[in-house]
Amino acid sequence: MLLIAVDGPSGSGKTTYARSLGGVVVPTDHFATWDDPVAWWPRLVEGVLEPLWRDEPAHYQRVEWVGGEPKPGEWITFEPPEVLVLEGVSSARRAIADRLDLAVWVEVPSESERLERAVARDGEDCRIHLRRWQDFERGWFAVDGTKARADRVILR
Repeated sequence: MLLIAVDGPSGSGKTTYARSLGGVVVPTDHFATWDDPVAWWPRLVEGVLEPLWRDEPAHYQRVEWVGGEPKPGEWITFEPPEVLVLEGVSSARRAIADRLDLAVWVEVPSESERLERAVARDGEDCRIHLRRWQDFERGWFAVDGTKARADRVILR
């Protein structure tokens, strides 16, 4: 299985880019919440990566975003694909770096433009959460060094 991660700040176009790669796309938005931006990682490893590495089906319960709020959603199951794309903030984190075949960083340099794109996508009610999220991800990326490890950088 080819393992690709498409990472970068919110509102940069990661989802669009990830879908262009083909394969099965697993968004980090299926796991993250406003209050738990990255600590959910063990759920993704246990439900998706470890089974696929054993050539078994992946199985996890996604987070549904209803009116800007996270709720438990449907269960997702899929067979091992030829290409798996992890997409979203923290998908190319240091903890997985040695297992990735390709790490892609997607970025819109203007933080205000990214915020407006994310608000257009998620709704005005999410603006305060998205500002807080941008503060968090700025710190996360600085500590994790995600962009510096990327094999490819896409500026949009």
